Amino acid sequence: MASQYRDQDFIKKVCEKIIEIRKRKGIVQEDLVDRTGFGIKQIGNIERGVSNTSISNIAAIAKALEVHPKELLDFDFEIPKYAPLRKDRKGK
Repeated sequence: MASQYRDQDFIKKVCEKIIEIRKRKGIVQEDLVDRTGFGIKQIGNIERGVSNTSISNIAAIAKALEVHPKELLDFDFEIPKYAPLRKDRKGK
C-alpha cells in the first residue's frame, strides 16, 4: 500500500531543488539545522530522498532557504491521462 503513495521520482526532484538552491545560496546543511531546528540526520535524509517529508517541513526548508515554497516544486511534472470523471460517464 505505501509504495503507491510514495512517488520516489517526485521526491527526488524536490530533493534536487533543495540541494540546488542551498548550494547556489552558499548555505550548508548545518545552516539548515540552525534555521529549521531539524537534526542534521533529518536534513540529510530529506536531501537524499530517504524521508518522505511533510508539507510543513517543506515550508520550513523554504523559509530557511529564503525562497517561496513553489521554488522547491518548480520542475517538469507529467500529468497522467485519466478516464473521464464518474459524473461525465453517467448515462453513457
